[in-house]
Amino acid sequence: MTGYTSRISGFYRGTVDERLDALTEHAGVAGELRSFFAGGGGLSLEAADRMSENVIGVHGLPLGVALNFLVNGVEHVVPMAIEEASVVAAASNAARMVRESGGFHGHATAAIMTGQVQFDGAPDTDGAAARVMAHRDAILGLGDASIPRMVERGFGCRDLDVRVLDAAEGVVVVHVYVDVGDAMGANMVDTVAEAIAPALHELIGGLIGLRILSNLPSRRRVSVRCDVSDSALGGTAVADGVARASRFASLDPYRACTHNKGFMNGLDAAAVALGQDWRSIEAGAHAWAATGGGYRPLSTWKRIPGGLRGEAELPLAVGTVGGSTRAHAGVRAAFELLRVRDARQLAVVLASVGLASNLAALRALAGEGIQRGHMRLHHRKAEECAESEAGTWAK
Repeated sequence: MTGYTSRISGFYRGTVDERLDALTEHAGVAGELRSFFAGGGGLSLEAADRMSENVIGVHGLPLGVALNFLVNGVEHVVPMAIEEASVVAAASNAARMVRESGGFHGHATAAIMTGQVQFDGAPDTDGAAARVMAHRDAILGLGDASIPRMVERGFGCRDLDVRVLDAAEGVVVVHVYVDVGDAMGANMVDTVAEAIAPALHELIGGLIGLRILSNLPSRRRVSVRCDVSDSALGGTAVADGVARASRFASLDPYRACTHNKGFMNGLDAAAVALGQDWRSIEAGAHAWAATGGGYRPLSTWKRIPGGLRGEAELPLAVGTVGGSTRAHAGVRAAFELLRVRDARQLAVVLASVGLASNLAALRALAGEGIQRGHMRLHHRKAEECAESEAGTWAK
């Protein structure tokens, strides 16, 4: 094996075996890992039955790899599970353009998840916050006592705040903020919310309502940025068009929704391959886009001398432990291919894939048009599928 790299020239032109050869040479896909991918990388029916309910089979998606990703100076071959061929190709192409200007750069905050404890009919909403905060340390201690193993590893409850949602109806919600380390953290946060609810009830009164995490983890955010040159994009006219399209999204929620869908195309595909809760990721991203009284784009592209700068920020709850990260052989293989050390690095890589997908979509819109590129790939794949089906029936 040569040094691990995501820059593999001509990868898409090879057969599946030739692509695996290239990954063996450049990304360490050898031995059992190669055999797993070569065998289809499927989930066994027995494993599927343990993971879900009323199982009758397994539904497959193509597993591809996005190449050319350089994130904070580190190479990443990114697995993507998606049926849309153009998403993988477009992300790889955009990452190649960005790579020429130094790649993606990003940062993720600590993995602070938000739990909510709801109260209805509280008799004194004006004094609720003061009473709760006077007992802040004791309440956080109760939360920590419910997740002792996480506390032993240096994680646990970090903060509280109190919000009055409707004073007339006595609707109060307490947020508890929990550092969940390298986990997505939903189960831990739910456990903490349940544990502190009785003590909060003594201080707030009324009726205890929901005790559950929020999928808008506003304190668990990732930010990424990149530069791309005019020449890499195809000229100043294309770069100007991307900047105008980005401006359009900042002005119009109808466009912003589709702009954000283009961002999430790549992020979701990588999240699925890596066993993440992509429904939670989607909910948090779009809720974040809607904070502040409107709906805005997750990413922006602005002119800089000689090119564009792209930036994005969003809440992103992902994990490298727990969930299906150990139960699903394909997810384990995807992590081995990606090579990230912890959940924060994973978040930065996923957000970078989103930014690459967004750039590719805007470039297509500003250049040849999105449909032409999409349909070219669709026609090629349709022809290949038709030939394959014809060969199968001929047998």
